[in-house]
Amino acid sequence: MNTLIHPIAPFLFPDSRLLVLGSFPSVKSRESGFYYGHPQNRFWQVLALVFDEERPCSTDDKKALLARHGIALWDVIHSCTVTGSADASIRDARPNEVQRAIAGSAVQAVFLNGQLAGRLYRANRHLMPRLPHHILPSTSAANAAWSLPRLVQAWAVLKG
Repeated sequence: MNTLIHPIAPFLFPDSRLLVLGSFPSVKSRESGFYYGHPQNRFWQVLALVFDEERPCSTDDKKALLARHGIALWDVIHSCTVTGSADASIRDARPNEVQRAIAGSAVQAVFLNGQLAGRLYRANRHLMPRLPHHILPSTSAANAAWSLPRLVQAWAVLKG
């Protein structure tokens, strides 16, 4: 297994108010060059329902949705070994320097997409922003215990 370096830049702009952090991009996300690229991941569907918008399809539409709602995206992991896209297979994770990346932005709160992202965020506090943070249920299709309505209800916290 080779070590992979996170290939996608943070989606962040100075007036981002919320930061959503996942663990590490899936194979499909790495191929598409943007976050939550696997068609079965419910992230974009959940955001669209939370904000009462159409589900974005193109990367430009996804970025526009995020921008309209002041949401920045990135991941907790800078590099790791991983088999396919499964969080359970991630080993030797090294964290991103999230605090440095958001310096100067308007980010006021952090939301972690899934338990692994939450655990790594808390374990690497020296590189993470000292802001209120919330661990949300993963939008991955592998998280079958959470129905779409339950995910939307949990993720509605993004609306404040």
